[in-house]
Amino acid sequence: MKVLISPVSLEEAMLVADNGADIVDIKNTNEGSLGANFPWVIHEVTSTLLDRQVTFSATLGDLDYKPGTAALAALGAAYSGAKYIKAGVYGAKTAAEAGEVMTAVQRACKDFDPGIVVVTAGYADYRRFGGLDPSALVEAAIISQSDVVMVDTAIKDGADLLDNMSIEEIADFIDLAHKNDLVVAVAGSVKAEHLSELASGGADIVGVRGAVCGKGDRTTAIEVEAIRDFIARVRAIAPPASDPAEPRMAAVPHM
Repeated sequence: MKVLISPVSLEEAMLVADNGADIVDIKNTNEGSLGANFPWVIHEVTSTLLDRQVTFSATLGDLDYKPGTAALAALGAAYSGAKYIKAGVYGAKTAAEAGEVMTAVQRACKDFDPGIVVVTAGYADYRRFGGLDPSALVEAAIISQSDVVMVDTAIKDGADLLDNMSIEEIADFIDLAHKNDLVVAVAGSVKAEHLSELASGGADIVGVRGAVCGKGDRTTAIEVEAIRDFIARVRAIAPPASDPAEPRMAAVPHM
């Protein structure tokens, strides 16, 4: 299982890259769950840390149903150096709408660089705001030919991934995605005690921020010891797949 950690600055990104994370996911917590950072911040991180053996990721935001806007945001992230681009389909009301948004993102990314990994991201707490359920999220990823499908939590009020989806629902989501050759990422205030269940359910990537911040608070700074501890726990439970014949994880290379 690969580890994705979300810094908000170059300083945090250096800590994440130098302490064992597989994916450095540049975001802006001031703009929501999948808040988009500025292109100059993404570029600063990717250019400064170019020699690190990590994948650089960027979030595009919790997006409305505006495919054109999503496509321009995706191109901006790609141009800034991100190789793994996540778009939250927050405003889509159907799988078809989400698929349209993600198709625009996918084309913008792949036209610029066919090696970019495109992530359709939705929300485990979809019931709380009328979002897409996990099966519709997978359908949108299939429609758009995304590489990865992800669940996070939109509402950051202390409720975590497993407060919003049962482990059985998560396992069903992962199984459906895998049957359609999608890599699966899970996030949403994930804690160390969740790792065994998520790994046994087959998650390919686990994403965190709060778990590696001071006092587990995503609004505070990332801490080195918290990074090392979390990654050690993941590695002890589920080392990242290294077999090149592994079809799903081959879609998420180090770059």
